[in-house]
Amino acid sequence: MTSTVSPAARIAAQRRIRVLIVDDSALVRSLLSDILSADPGIEVVGVAGDAHVAREKIKQLNPDVLTLDVEMPKMDGITFLKNLMRLRPMPVIMVSSLTERGADVTLDALALGAVDYLSKPKIDLAATLKDYGEELIEKIRIASKASVRALDPRRAAAITATPAHTTDAVLAKAPPPRQLRTTDRIIAIGASTGGTEAIKEVLMRLPPDTPGVVIAQHIPKAFSGPFAKRMNDCCHVTVYEAEDGQQVLAGHAYIAPGDQHLMVVRDGTRYVCRLDDGVPVNRHKPSVDVLFRSVAQNAGRNAIGVLLTGMGKDGARGMKEMLDAGSHTIAQDEATSVVWGMPGEAVSLGAAQHVLALENVANKILSLADAMDITREAHEA
Repeated sequence: MTSTVSPAARIAAQRRIRVLIVDDSALVRSLLSDILSADPGIEVVGVAGDAHVAREKIKQLNPDVLTLDVEMPKMDGITFLKNLMRLRPMPVIMVSSLTERGADVTLDALALGAVDYLSKPKIDLAATLKDYGEELIEKIRIASKASVRALDPRRAAAITATPAHTTDAVLAKAPPPRQLRTTDRIIAIGASTGGTEAIKEVLMRLPPDTPGVVIAQHIPKAFSGPFAKRMNDCCHVTVYEAEDGQQVLAGHAYIAPGDQHLMVVRDGTRYVCRLDDGVPVNRHKPSVDVLFRSVAQNAGRNAIGVLLTGMGKDGARGMKEMLDAGSHTIAQDEATSVVWGMPGEAVSLGAAQHVLALENVANKILSLADAMDITREAHEA
């Protein structure tokens, strides 16, 4: 009997993104399946209620992308992810409740190699499901093209050993402001998908006397505080979740809250953080473009702009404004980016003076900052 499926239809079917959904809630599995199956470019090849079933279905079905619940019976999502990224690396999107506990565990997952994360769907709020579905589908598409690497066992061990920290422990590291001089240089960093780990790689390589750093990372409100605490624990610079009116000081980094824009403004001879609750820009709040424009307008040639891994275009135009204002600019290269969307767009616009592998970004920041010091001293002489 002759097949009625056309060659074009077979090719289209072959190109569909194959997704396996792993969640202990039957209702959530059903909801995610319905959302994804409605997209012609995605095929839900299976579902699993726990990690043991998921392991067998990965072998049988060979999915392109996995959605993974954080907290599950028998084996939690983090343990399963750790094994998966060591033995069979593949794009994974974590699905978690946006609580502080959920944020902390999801940050562990991103450190282990998960591409992205998404909140649990609000089943009782039907009006929000359309937006949720669009976001989920977009993340699946991006994840299917992400660059995923095998997990280094030493890195996994370090993540397992990471302790929880209180706010008191974080703030105790900061000396009184009077002991620190105000810097007239600013480092502005923007990132999205894959950015939490990329930012960590950069901040860990910066010394305690680094010029003040301001950061816009696309991240939910529940995640930005825990993320700042984690960075503070592992870096030489002191890291905060930015507060309105906070002075930008050398040796400190300020991460935008997950629901507000972060801008840098001048207050006399000082740089100050300004938080704004305006509309999302490029569908994001915080927006990298907003941060970069504020730095271009208030710091100009005294600034360095850095655009790291992320999907979309946010930050590219702002980086061009920084370059036009005399700032130095750096974009992460494609080979080391999880998603080369934002930095790639900056390169396309001619906004990036330097395109570097992630491991070389911090050294370039420091060399540019040193050169700015030499130039300023020459002018003063």
